[in-house]
Amino acid sequence: MTTAMPPSHEALKVPEVMSALRLSRSKVYDLIRSKQLESFTSGRARRVPVDAVRQYMRNRIEETD
Repeated sequence: MTTAMPPSHEALKVPEVMSALRLSRSKVYDLIRSKQLESFTSGRARRVPVDAVRQYMRNRIEETD
């Protein structure tokens, strides 16, 4: 069994974020555009810090409480 967020990675590729959050590519990019999910670019590559994914999940949990 593989984990959704590899513990050795500090920044994830968009497909890894899609897998971790079980969301579509367009939804992940919508979250990035709306600043709900922090990201950065390195050249043409878009990366999302693991902490940003965790913060997004915490925010979603708090919204439902």
